[in-house]
Amino acid sequence: MPIKLPANLPAFDVLTREGVMVMEEGRASHQDIRPLRIGLLNLMPKKIQTETQFARLIGSTPLQIELSLIRMTEHETRNTAAEHMAEFYRPFADVAATGEKFDGLIITGAPIEHLDFQDVTYWDEMEQVFDWTQGHVQSTFGVCWGGMAMINHFHGVKKHLLDHKAFGCFRQKNLAPSSPYLRGFSDDCVIPVSRWTEMKQDEIDAVPALKTLLGSDEVGPCLVEDTAHRALYIFNHFEYDSDTLKQEYDRDVANGTPINVPLNYYPDDNPAMPPQNRWRSHAHLLYGNWINEIYQSTPYEIGKIGL
Repeated sequence: MPIKLPANLPAFDVLTREGVMVMEEGRASHQDIRPLRIGLLNLMPKKIQTETQFARLIGSTPLQIELSLIRMTEHETRNTAAEHMAEFYRPFADVAATGEKFDGLIITGAPIEHLDFQDVTYWDEMEQVFDWTQGHVQSTFGVCWGGMAMINHFHGVKKHLLDHKAFGCFRQKNLAPSSPYLRGFSDDCVIPVSRWTEMKQDEIDAVPALKTLLGSDEVGPCLVEDTAHRALYIFNHFEYDSDTLKQEYDRDVANGTPINVPLNYYPDDNPAMPPQNRWRSHAHLLYGNWINEIYQSTPYEIGKIGL
């Protein structure tokens, strides 16, 4: 089954060309099923790129998905056209005011990890979002900074600055093979990493409610389950396109920003070579498993979520 997107959203044409099943609203309305409602709280500067990345992953399951794009209420983006934001995004305050509910919510990363959480301009509203999920979302997926912020809010686990950027593709051990979220996973997998901060495994282990599903000796915990809050936290980037790390590397080189070549990404770590995507299959597995777990647990009457 397809993901339901507005026909004029840029991701619609991109995913159609890739063979992902997408459906415009008129056709979807004639199917006698309830689609899963998935919200995307997009905190990344390149909004269109991020929309497409996540729509690709959640649109590859056998279920009909209705994607809703959400932004922080007062924060103005400088990297995406105002017309795009006005047409496709709703501020969180409007979403919360309607009382509507979602089967799933993805909270993306944000390029603000050098700031303490409390110094982020929209932190107060971000905490409102986290608390709101508990009564209005069946399952929440916090990604990179979004996951770190959420685990800090609910459990007080701190993020720690690294002395150099964790940058490249790193192997992650499958620490919970029986987890439904890792169904079909190999004993290890490769995931793109791009961050200046980390969560420490011993501090996560000190919280009984948290369980680490994927982790690395090199770059620490990756995927953490928080059953009590119906949430997953992933600190790395399964959603990245093949060239996303290359774009980040080329940007920093062009700006004169000190940056190491992303490890294990280019053949022989040579940035003159085309990068290789070695995470795509596991990315689809993880998000497909997440959607399946939502489908198995969410009430058919969406108003009963959170009760």
